[in-house]
Amino acid sequence: MTVTTRGRRLPTLAEPVARRGRRLLEALRLSGAELSLVLVSDAVMRRLNRDWRGKDRPTDVLSFAQREGAGGAPRGLLGDVVISVDTARRQAAERAAPLAHELDRLLIHGVLHLLGYDHERSPAEARRMERRERQLAQRLGH
Repeated sequence: MTVTTRGRRLPTLAEPVARRGRRLLEALRLSGAELSLVLVSDAVMRRLNRDWRGKDRPTDVLSFAQREGAGGAPRGLLGDVVISVDTARRQAAERAAPLAHELDRLLIHGVLHLLGYDHERSPAEARRMERRERQLAQRLGH
């Protein structure tokens, strides 16, 4: 698992998030899988959200699955999860939760999207994804 940061104050978050990301992959029985996590600012996230989803605003997390498209990717290559640390900080404050818990929540959400979960598909799928998110958060100690 690789963690990349884009911003002056973000490198200190990289290693703790990487450790929890490795624990998440182990909980999913994907410890051999490759996952790229990028921690960015709202400005970077806004550009990505605009360019890839046509929504000109920042969002909390984006997932880019490597398995999608013609040919897909080699087995074990999951894709990229991009998290806006600015948005995560705001959401953590709103929930009165530590930033680390919010980053975990977003990482779990993003990885589940890489695995094919999609809460926008139907209410039943949203409930299925929420249940799995809660299970995985418990595995990470939340």
